[in-house]
Amino acid sequence: MPRVPTASALRRALFCALLVGLVAALSAASALAAPVGGKFQVRHVFVLVLENESAAVTFGPDSPAPFLSQTLPTQGAFVPNYYGVGHASLDNYVAMISGQAPNPSTQADCGVFADFTASGLGSFDQQPGSGCVYPADVTTLPAQLQGANFTWRDYNQDMGADPTRESATCGHPVVGQPDHTEAATATDMYATRHDPFVYFHSIIDNGSLCNSHVVNLSLLPKDLSKVSSTANYSFITPNLCDDGHDATCANGQTGGLTAADAFLKTWVPKITASRAFKEDGLLMVIFDEATGGDSSSCCGEIPGPAAPEPGGSGPGGGRTGAVFLSPCIVPGTVTNTAYNHYTMLGSVENIFGVSHLGYAGLPHSTYFGTDIYRRQCGPSPPKVTGGRASIDGTTHAGKVRLSVGWRISTAGGTPLAYAQLQERVHGTWRMILKRTQRTSYAFTGNAGQTYRFRVRGVNSAGQVGKWSPSSVSGTASPHS
Repeated sequence: MPRVPTASALRRALFCALLVGLVAALSAASALAAPVGGKFQVRHVFVLVLENESAAVTFGPDSPAPFLSQTLPTQGAFVPNYYGVGHASLDNYVAMISGQAPNPSTQADCGVFADFTASGLGSFDQQPGSGCVYPADVTTLPAQLQGANFTWRDYNQDMGADPTRESATCGHPVVGQPDHTEAATATDMYATRHDPFVYFHSIIDNGSLCNSHVVNLSLLPKDLSKVSSTANYSFITPNLCDDGHDATCANGQTGGLTAADAFLKTWVPKITASRAFKEDGLLMVIFDEATGGDSSSCCGEIPGPAAPEPGGSGPGGGRTGAVFLSPCIVPGTVTNTAYNHYTMLGSVENIFGVSHLGYAGLPHSTYFGTDIYRRQCGPSPPKVTGGRASIDGTTHAGKVRLSVGWRISTAGGTPLAYAQLQERVHGTWRMILKRTQRTSYAFTGNAGQTYRFRVRGVNSAGQVGKWSPSSVSGTASPHS
């Protein structure tokens, strides 16, 4: 008669079988559908747009913005060859979230909030003709993000400060009517033309969407207080004083780069201190266009179907320079690679694994790479680092009480959201624990039966580790 193992022997064999199975599976752990970016996994993008300055002034030796020109580049990456794509303001903002090229109306900043008269999309899905409010069939970055289960929010300083001018949410003129926010007032310096989101029918025609996503800047601090409430993509527009547009502000304060620098001193630390930024953030401080008659371009920019000269007197919006901050960026980085609003949009789309819109997909475009990202950061998939198994005792009628446990590591990545445990039953994996914070599972099994389990982790960024298969087997006697 064959020898029946003792309970202690079975306990040791069971423990070893599970532990070896779990540890051996570690090398196979990987992210589920990891988006473009490899080890540089940015998941929270902040775009902060300032106004109307050339790189030579902003970042020159006599810059009136020392925080922007001197302090921030030492904390992140200086991008001296960043370019606008047109003149004046609105065409640049529109390009940042849609890849649509300048047209005569957006080049003139749309004094009247007018619809397009032409229909149908051309090459690179460009909207033909001249107009301001793009038809619903023109796709935007927000639509892409929503389709990929990412979140977005657009923050505008002073929006709704004077409710007789515009609403506090989704603030814009009536379609077909003049834009009364073209000039600032002492009490309200919001400018519609610096808020590209309201120039798309796909956004403004959905009242609940627009009112909940196009909001006042005052909501940003609360949103930053938790990772779960921080949008994956945040667009930040200061008012006409704090973005540097007005040399003398409507309320009498000094404007220009001095005001912009003060705004950055206040708001950049709020963003970089947030947990979302610290884990996997990217903050881009950019300008819409250059001044001083600079209509130069980069990156293979081509004109749209309605504007042969995007810069009015030249092919682009001029060289503005930019500064990027991120835990993925080594402080003090300088890249000489040229970028513009189109390739910035394409780079953001790469981060979230969505396709390139409009001129963000021009041939031979260069997107952010290791010239900027030089340090591993952001989410990494959870990894099972160990396990245990034990027999807690015997019951009766050939039953034994067993338990399995596991350890999941998120070192260097986003915190664990939950674990999942499956058991293989009759050749099929069956979910035992779907969303659990537990680290063990106890059950009553049959003596002499083989049990197979596997476990994986899911982090708060949505990354899923591979299943770590494990076998638990042995022969036990209810009388041992």
